[in-house]
Amino acid sequence: MKIITVSDAWEPQVNGVVRTIQATNRELERGGHTVAVISPRDFVTVPCPGYSGIDLSLLPYRRLAKLLALELAASGEMAIHVATEGPLGLAAARFCRRHRLPFTTAYHTRFPQYLHAMFGVPESWTYAFLRRFHRSATNVMAPTPSVERELRSAGIDNVAHWTRGVDTEAFQPVKPLPLSVKGPVFLCVGRVSVEKNIEAFLRLDLPGTRVVAGVGPALETLKRRFPEVMFLGVLDRKELAQLYCAADVFVFPSRTDTFGLVMLEALACGTPVAAYPVQGPQDVLGGSDVAVLDDDLQRAALRALRIERSACRRFALDHSWAAATRQFASLQMPLHGPVDLHRFSQTAYRPVVAASLVKGRR
Repeated sequence: MKIITVSDAWEPQVNGVVRTIQATNRELERGGHTVAVISPRDFVTVPCPGYSGIDLSLLPYRRLAKLLALELAASGEMAIHVATEGPLGLAAARFCRRHRLPFTTAYHTRFPQYLHAMFGVPESWTYAFLRRFHRSATNVMAPTPSVERELRSAGIDNVAHWTRGVDTEAFQPVKPLPLSVKGPVFLCVGRVSVEKNIEAFLRLDLPGTRVVAGVGPALETLKRRFPEVMFLGVLDRKELAQLYCAADVFVFPSRTDTFGLVMLEALACGTPVAAYPVQGPQDVLGGSDVAVLDDDLQRAALRALRIERSACRRFALDHSWAAATRQFASLQMPLHGPVDLHRFSQTAYRPVVAASLVKGRR
């Protein structure tokens, strides 16, 4: 089956949504599927207001409709997955509704909580938007039982479970990244922005050294306020695995993440986790012996120092991307192409137009 993913989040962004799509597509291809990604790289974009590093596609419907029509003009079994609720996601959902095509969506980001924390937007407004966006999807895929309950309580009923995983080959115990700092090392990895609550980690009175890997709109402010902290920016997968191995504890300060892929990456490298007992950490790690969840994040970080690294690795081995991807594929609603889109402009199928549209897509 060919699975076409439409996403407002894509390379060169580094975040959980992008990593989820990348990892899922790798596993889909290993399983014999074909994948395609329609992303902002195919469109004219503008910077997201108040959120540097994220570009939004500008008036994308006509171009996106042509790209989807090109994909659907091919023969074979295929499915459409709309990964995000941004301009591309809205355009893709509109296209599918117009042509009565089944599609799936995913809930990666707790926008009601994020927008309220960042801009004061009432959560009820955002939930109303989410209901309109997701209502036409065959399945709205949520990563944990608590997120599923949250969506249902908000009036989104077409919810299905799609967990997350970790690449245990890319993330495994390796030679640690040489940091030349005083130990113990407490690490936080993620987008450096308000909603990730990284400042809560930086305010902790911990021994040794605190390290942050990632970029985002709050980076320069936090670097000025916390000069004693080591900020490493963005690392590639190999360097990131080495960094996890160099850390004694991985501290996850977010209170709003739906899952927290970085926690599994750290565990796969043998690094225990300290986090708040909230949605995300509680769903993924609650009741395990590889994390300390405590409303006092400093106490959690210090207690996590006692956890055996071998137990962390064993836990991660039970949470593979292969299993998560089988879930994802089973929730897709396949079409059998070529799909008759006679109401759509036939210019979408002209070879010269097709060549210009698919140039540089992957």
